[in-house]
Amino acid sequence: MNYYKILEVDKNASSEVIEKAYKTLVKKYHPDLQGSNLKAEYEEKIKSINEAYEILSNPILRAKYDEKLKGDDISEENFQKLSRENENLHNELNNLKHNINYTRYNNNINTDDNIQQRQQKEIEYQNQINEAKQKAYYDAYIQDLKNRGYKIKYKKTLKDYFKNFIALLITLIIIFILLQIPFIKNFFINLYEENVAIQYVVNLISNLFKS
Repeated sequence: MNYYKILEVDKNASSEVIEKAYKTLVKKYHPDLQGSNLKAEYEEKIKSINEAYEILSNPILRAKYDEKLKGDDISEENFQKLSRENENLHNELNNLKHNINYTRYNNNINTDDNIQQRQQKEIEYQNQINEAKQKAYYDAYIQDLKNRGYKIKYKKTLKDYFKNFIALLITLIIIFILLQIPFIKNFFINLYEENVAIQYVVNLISNLFKS
């Protein structure tokens, strides 16, 4: 159900235009002004008009609706593009099925392998294919979201925090080493003595550690 189409207005219509369109449609389709055989039909139509106006006349509800509409609305050009990308992806996956680690897979199978070893290697090979498929579909989905203007946020793992901690630790060590060089140390001392803002920040941090 497209509320803009129901009110017969453009998606960029102002609140004044929406209100005017709503009043016009209410007068036009009011059930009491219709014949008895059309009254039930027009009651449903008025219900849809009221629902559309309730959403589009409220800035917050309209913004949420526009966001949803944006996600559901795919232009013909984008649809064709996604179709071509999907076809290319399908072809790549078919090639992947025959090529990914295929040589290594065949070389690792010896004539003396028993049935259980062969089955295990077949399972590992199929798992590699499935992982490659999932990654390819995921990458295509993420790229499609980026093309639509969505911002992708990735959840940080413990490994990410550990990397950040190591980077911070290395930075502090480098700063400490640099401060042992006399002319660099004097430069920062002079900078501290001449800049009130830096003095304030350094003193504030120093008081935090003391407390």
